[in-house]
Parts: sequence; C-alpha cells; structure tokens
Amino acid sequence: MDRLQKLIATAGYGSRRWAERLIEQGRIEVNNKTASIGDKAEITDMVKIDGRKIDLVRYQEEETKVIILNKQAGFICSNKDDEGRKSVFELLPKESRWVMVGRLDLNTSGLLLFTNNGDLANKLMHPSSEIDREYAVRVLGQVEQEDLQQLTDGIELDDGLAKFSRVAIGGGQGANRWYKVVLKEGRKREVRRLWEALGFKVSRLIRIRFGEIRLPDKLKANQYDYLKPGQVKLLLDAVNLKG
Repeated sequence: MDRLQKLIATAGYGSRRWAERLIEQGRIEVNNKTASIGDKAEITDMVKIDGRKIDLVRYQEEETKVIILNKQAGFICSNKDDEGRKSVFELLPKESRWVMVGRLDLNTSGLLLFTNNGDLANKLMHPSSEIDREYAVRVLGQVEQEDLQQLTDGIELDDGLAKFSRVAIGGGQGANRWYKVVLKEGRKREVRRLWEALGFKVSRLIRIRFGEIRLPDKLKANQYDYLKPGQVKLLLDAVNLKG
C-alpha cells in the first residue's frame, strides 16, 4: 500500500501537494469513505475526486515523459481561469495527463517543464531537492556592486530570508541591463521581489535553465518539445528516482 497522494500523483492527476490539498478539503473518497491525510490505498481501490472515479492503474507503468515548453508572457500556468486568459495547458499534446513542474507568473516567459510522472514533479519542486533555477533578468536602474552582494548575502522578504546563489552581469547599456541569476527554490515571484526590495524594477524575466535542462535556442515562443531519454534520466537521477 502507498500513501493516497503518492498514488494519485504517480497516476498523473497532479502533484502530491495538490492531492493533499484536495484530501484536506474532503474532496477525495476511498471505497466510498472520505479520505484523511495519512491514508493509504492500493491501486485497485475505488478512488473518487469530487465524486468522479479516477483510474489509478492506467498511467502507473507508463514510461516517464517530460516536455519542455517555451512559455510566452501573457499565458497563465493554471488549467482554469475566471478571466478567460490563455493557459499553457492549451499548448500541450493530449496523449497524457501533464503535471507542471513549478510555475511562472503571467509576465514571465521561458522554460517550463511538464511530466506524466507526478512523483517526479513533486520531488523536483520540493525545496529539499535544491534544484537550480536560472533566469535572465533585465533590470531598470543603476545597480552597484554592493547591491549584487546584498542579493547573494540575503534579503528578508515577507515570507522569510531569500537570496540568489549566483548573480552574473549579462550585458546591456544605459538604464536597462541584463543579469543572470540562480535560485535553489521556487517561491512566488521571488526573483522580482528580491530586486524590488532594493528599489529596482524588473522589465523582463526569462527562465533559461532548470537543473541540467537549458532552454534551447531553437524553441520558439509557445512551442514545446520532448526531452530526450538522457535528459529525462538527468532529472530522475537528480531526485533519486527510477524511470
């Protein structure tokens, strides 16, 4: 038997954290009983989400696939939106249930990963994995060396201390200059908030790397590609999972 949220994630319905939220909200049943956090189940048990039976068996043995998408600014990273905005999920192939690895906010573009392996997605997103996220960021304002030092030493934000593990000058002239920054976690709007804490405005933000996976130059805005088996193995190895 496995924890319920792990079974749901491995079957490709969403991440473990997503499943845990549904359990806490009383929206999941196992064999017609409302589930609780910590419950275990077999893949042969009858599991329902919001009253609808889900198939825990179908995707359990499916080969792990990972898609890389070059997100365009203006697309949301949710399946549903009350405002009718376009979603990145509309851009994906339909042959699997895709779980997103982290998010990018509305005005951020660049690398997004999706996988049919919910357990892989969960481990890649977990802070304990400390997977590098690298961004190219265009900053408005005169940045001094002491500012760069403060960004790597750490700045207290409203949700705790945050910092870049690395900052490098990326070019540009005048008031707008490019920098490359690396984070080891994925808190909401963390790159923007760090720069804004020092009084700078981020005019453009692009994620260019996640772990060992770089955004290919050939991948145009809102296009996707499948990662090669060797690249998928790099991600699985990074979190000690087997394909």
